[in-house]
This record gives sequence, structure tokens and C-alpha cells, in this order.
Amino acid sequence: MATTTTSSNTAQSDLQPTHTQQTEPKHYVTATNARLLASNILKANNVPSQSADLIAQRLIAADLRGIDTHGMARLPSYLARIRSGALSATATPTFHPITPCVGQVDGHNAFGHLCAHLGMSKAIEMAQTYGIGMVSVKRSNHFGMSAWIVQQALDAGMMSLVFTNSSPALPAWGGREKILGVSPIACGAPGGTKGRDFVLDMAPSVAARGKIHKAKRRGEKIPWDWALDGEGKRTDDPTKALEEGSVMLPMGGPKGSGLSVMMDVFSGVLSGSNYAGGVIGPYDEKNVDKEADVGHFLVAIKPDLFMSSEEFRSRMDVLYQNVVGSKKMDGVDRIYFPGEIEQLEQEKREREGIPLVEAEVEALNAEARRLELPRWCWRQVEAVLPFQGSYALAQTALRTASCGQRCPPTNTG
Repeated sequence: MATTTTSSNTAQSDLQPTHTQQTEPKHYVTATNARLLASNILKANNVPSQSADLIAQRLIAADLRGIDTHGMARLPSYLARIRSGALSATATPTFHPITPCVGQVDGHNAFGHLCAHLGMSKAIEMAQTYGIGMVSVKRSNHFGMSAWIVQQALDAGMMSLVFTNSSPALPAWGGREKILGVSPIACGAPGGTKGRDFVLDMAPSVAARGKIHKAKRRGEKIPWDWALDGEGKRTDDPTKALEEGSVMLPMGGPKGSGLSVMMDVFSGVLSGSNYAGGVIGPYDEKNVDKEADVGHFLVAIKPDLFMSSEEFRSRMDVLYQNVVGSKKMDGVDRIYFPGEIEQLEQEKREREGIPLVEAEVEALNAEARRLELPRWCWRQVEAVLPFQGSYALAQTALRTASCGQRCPPTNTG
């Protein structure tokens, strides 16, 4: 968080272009309308209404924070796994207490967002009574951006640890075989009255793998230090970085590799979920019919265990001010606290909308066409999904009148 171009939060670089190049024009959608579209598409895929609303809320939370790799762009990969039977649209996670402050969630192959939400809810509930709550989660799926789970704890006034394992993408340090996941490490703590909450959400790789998928989707290049292609050579081509035999590169060499092993120990080995390269990823086309069996490890902690809440928050204020007010290196305009860049981006996108490129709009349109949802021209659906000239499909309960103009057909049938 030392500059506007670098930070210790891997996710923050989502807010920067992946490579120096001309970017595609953006279309903007409000968070409310994006949540409506995502929820309706999920419901049309047999996801229960309450679950669909929660998943949509968590996805759009990522888009708002600028973590576009983990927002509504993930929907097509999730829906492909529902159609193949690898992800259950209707499953409900269950909680099993182990001790008064420890429990486990069996996800029953439900959406990871539902499993993690239940897990953190129970961890918070136990922490409110015993000071700490710890929940292991098994038989889950990809839960999107880790920061929304940290935020769930923050909303309850809690500190938190959020670990997960993931499908293999990283080599062990010194190797070139995918064996470890790009598994995010996240934690948080309530801030004081003069600063911001502490939210750390970072991957153990140089960049999150979703950023390579995003670059491919947007026709962009990637930096040379992100990945190796199938021949073990550095590449700036996202397609080659995702080909058979390619690997992501760990940050800090053996340090990033070690952190990824730690995620697998706490999230996979401990929970009884898949581990050691066995997790199935949401983009894995070869295993699209196999359950992912992702594991998570969630902890909620009361911040007033060793001092009053007021003293804790006052100390957080001092930490915040000392970090952001420290002397800057040459060329740095501003120092940020962990999570602050995303919080500022959320404030901006809540005002201006969430930017999408045409390929991302079309991916959502394709899902709507697959479900035979009504096709709307942008004039008709402007109140529902204002893509500023792009055509959008959505199932909505809103009454729409004819736009009164003859609109050309979409170029996608």
C-alpha cells in the first residue's frame, strides 16, 4: 500500500491496467441493477431465491471494490458447473458444533459463498460468547473475493482470519508442476474513528489467477513476471499463461510457495476437503463434471478481549495515522492502509457505476439467451441494466413499455 501503483494487497492491482496498452471502451452499470441481473440469472438456474440474492450481493461486492476478477464475470463458470452437475444449485450447507467455540460446516457441494457465509456467521456467534470462534468448512466451492467475508466480520465488530485452498496453479518453489493453489490470505480488524478498517486480501502468487482470465477476456497483455507458459518460459500472453503445463509464479519465491502450503494445511488437510493439488477449479474444462471439494478456515475474534473496545480502536487509529503518514519514497504520492484503495474504489463505483467491457457484457447476455430470458434493447432495459448502448438481457419483474423506437436486432442472434 505504499504507492498508487503498488501495494501489499495483491487484489489492489486489479485497479491498475495489466499492461501498457489501449484499453477497450467501458460500459457502466449500477450496483443495484447488476445485483438484479446476477440474482435473476442464478434463480433461472434453480438457485433458491434467498441464496441467489446472497450470492449476487457477494459477487457485486467484488465488482464495487474493483476486484473484477471475482465479481459477476465469474457467473458463466459457476453456471457451467451447475449444468454439468459438478456444483449443486440447491444444496444447503449445514453446521456441526465440535466444542463451544469450534465447529465445522459441511457445504454439501453448495456455492462457496453460502458455505463461507454460514461459517463466518457461526464463528461470529461463538466469538460473541467465548471471545473467539473457529469454523472449518469442507465440500465447498469457490467463494469469490475473500474480503467480503472479512467485511461480514467487520460488520459485527469482529477481527477475522479467512483462509481457503484452491485448484493447483503454482509450483512448489524450484519446480514447474502445478501442485499448489493461488489461495488468498485474508484478515481484518475494525478501525478507529479517524482511520479506516484494516482489510488484507492477497494471493501468494505475483498476481491472482483471475487476473489472467480477465486479461484474456479483455484482449490485454499481462506483465512478464506473472506466469510461465507450457514450455516453462515467461510470457505476456494470457492465453499461453493458461495453456496446458503453464504455471503462475509465487510472490517472493519460496515465501509465496510456503504461504500457499500453509493455506492447504489449514483449509484442506484440517477440514478433510481436497488438498495437495486435488481441488477442482471453476475454470477447469477437463474436470467440469467433478465436485471441487474446496476447504476453508474461518476465525472471528472479539477485539476487546485484552482491553476495552474504545482503547483498541484508538490504537488502530494510531497505527493507521503512522502508516499513511510515514515518509514517502521518491515518486510516491500517497501511502495507503491495507484495503484502503478498494474502499476508495467502492465509493467511486457506487457513484459512477461498475465498468464492463463488451466481452463481459456479451458473456452475461449469452447466459440469458441460454435460459431463453426476454431480450431487451438497451432503451427498454435502461432502468434495469444501463449498459450505455450495449444490448443486455435480463429477467426482471419490472414492467417495461415499448421504447417507442425501432431498435436494430442484436448482433448475437
